[in-house]
Amino acid sequence: MDEIINKVAESKLEVFDLEDYYPKGQRVQLDIAQWLLEGFLLREKDFRESLKNHDWSQYQDQLVAIHCSTDAIVPAWASILVAIQLAPFATKIVDGSIDDLNASLYEELLPKVDYSTFENKAVIIKGCSKKPVPTRAYVLAAHYLQPYARSIMYGEACSAVPLFKKR
Repeated sequence: MDEIINKVAESKLEVFDLEDYYPKGQRVQLDIAQWLLEGFLLREKDFRESLKNHDWSQYQDQLVAIHCSTDAIVPAWASILVAIQLAPFATKIVDGSIDDLNASLYEELLPKVDYSTFENKAVIIKGCSKKPVPTRAYVLAAHYLQPYARSIMYGEACSAVPLFKKR
């Protein structure tokens, strides 16, 4: 019987796994609706009073996404005021979802990666991850890899989708 050879393991593919760069930190979604009258109406005086009485220390060293879970029309200054209250405690603050928060973290991190190690190599951007890597991070990774890589694929080595090849 012939020996089974793992051609994937022997290939010269370089794997770029965004999970390896996943920013550490506890992520929290902070809902402004909790401070709105019936979740929909912002009364400035009541809103400011609620923020003043809120325990902001619970967000110490956390990554916070500010959003509103209802269809309320919230003025821009409301999120800004919440962010100002969070600033002494939170490590990172964004307006939006946890996905927006993760995308923002990758937008800060990916430009700092040394992509020269992928010079003239076939690169596969690993597709399956256990952590919530946003699509924007994959797009950014491809953007930064393109000037260096000979080719870029997406997915797993056994079933990669070709995306780019230098001419």
